[in-house]
Amino acid sequence: MKKNLTLMSIVITSNAFAQEVEMADTMRSEGKIYVVVAVAFISLAILSFYMIRIERKVTKLEKEMKK
Repeated sequence: MKKNLTLMSIVITSNAFAQEVEMADTMRSEGKIYVVVAVAFISLAILSFYMIRIERKVTKLEKEMKK
């Protein structure tokens, strides 16, 4: 059973990589892919900053509750 799942996942993955992504090629040729990468990076940076900020607040509240 486990061998069949592994074989299926390899076949599906290889087919997915074999296909060309027309939209990505178009965006790359027009230079818009950099905008997409920049927006994704900025979004992840903002999300990371927000999560770190929330974690600090939670840690501070936990310390106050222990007192």
